[in-house]
Amino acid sequence: MSVTKLYRVAVILMQIASVFTDQSVISAINKKGDRLTFLKLAELLGRPAEQYDVITEDGYILGIFRIPGVLQPPTLLVHGVELAADSWLLRGNKSLPIMLANLGHDVWFANVRGNIYSRRHIHLNPDVDKDFWEFSFHEHGYYDLAAIIDRILDETKASQINAIGHSQGTTMFTVLTATRPEYNDKINLSIYLAPIAYLNKVRAPLLNCIMLSPELNMIMEKMGMNEFFGYNQTFSVALRRICTLSPQVSYLACAYGYAFPIVGYDPEELEPEFYRISNYYFPVGSSRKNLIHFGQVGRTGRFGQYDHGAVKNLAIYKSLTPPLYNLTNVRIPIVLLVGRRDKLATVTDAETLRQQLPNVKIHKVLPREKANHLDFIWGRSMEEYLFPYILSAFDQQ
Repeated sequence: MSVTKLYRVAVILMQIASVFTDQSVISAINKKGDRLTFLKLAELLGRPAEQYDVITEDGYILGIFRIPGVLQPPTLLVHGVELAADSWLLRGNKSLPIMLANLGHDVWFANVRGNIYSRRHIHLNPDVDKDFWEFSFHEHGYYDLAAIIDRILDETKASQINAIGHSQGTTMFTVLTATRPEYNDKINLSIYLAPIAYLNKVRAPLLNCIMLSPELNMIMEKMGMNEFFGYNQTFSVALRRICTLSPQVSYLACAYGYAFPIVGYDPEELEPEFYRISNYYFPVGSSRKNLIHFGQVGRTGRFGQYDHGAVKNLAIYKSLTPPLYNLTNVRIPIVLLVGRRDKLATVTDAETLRQQLPNVKIHKVLPREKANHLDFIWGRSMEEYLFPYILSAFDQQ
């Protein structure tokens, strides 16, 4: 039976199970009044998971997860900025990884340095050592993703992985294969959900942050803000309390207050009660440098490495300006899936990326007119407008 036929069976099972499991996740979180860990969520969904520690070349300790399956190659899911692996599971049996697990896939989940599961280092203490936070999406791709892929291949004895990235997760695959071309041979297929590389067409309010990123960097540096929106930082705790008070308060203050203006408006797919509980899982930690690096990309229109300033650039890169990522090195087969109303990963910027990548197999703007940046992981009807393209790509590769 082909993967596509199996998918039809999986959809029927999801439609039956989702009546219970989508609500069971919400009910369990409401009962606790706080987030459930990845392992607890997986157990709740009848998919006991495994946890592994991965140590990167530069000493970061990453906590990654696995829902075991029999199909090869193993599939790695990589989350977006300020999220973690558990964000993939919030839709219960209607979530992407559970659908894949139901089809027999061996599903792995990344957690990048600095988030709630990967706030560790062999020498550095994230609470006192500012050097811990000297990273951006470049290190996420160059170090974190490389170490995670190698660990998966070592554990499974597979020669390649299938990859699915969302938002910053897609950026990481591009960075890795552009800077370490040997990793192209370790990836069978990479599916980019809401791909991020160029940020030329974002609009306010995010545009305002991008244009003010140098000033924001100076202010945060003077305030000693090296960690950005850490899970236990005062601002994050206050935001979480407001955004989880009630579905009505959450939607008015948070969804309409800041989320939809940044990611795009699609209230039908992100209903109030679900959106409220999602705020237990965002934000969960990143670095000031990561924010500023994305800001540099948006300000300059260049998808390049971090700009340290002319003097330091000369010492690090032997150039006054940081080098662009060499996208001709990115040989992995890529599927680009884009949301028509996504205000962060815009249709135009995704097209710019498509033109730069040498091996795009499929480039699809989702048929849902209102599809936004979060619909790719949290949309309540993902099985209708997203999953068929993912399974079709697996079937064709």
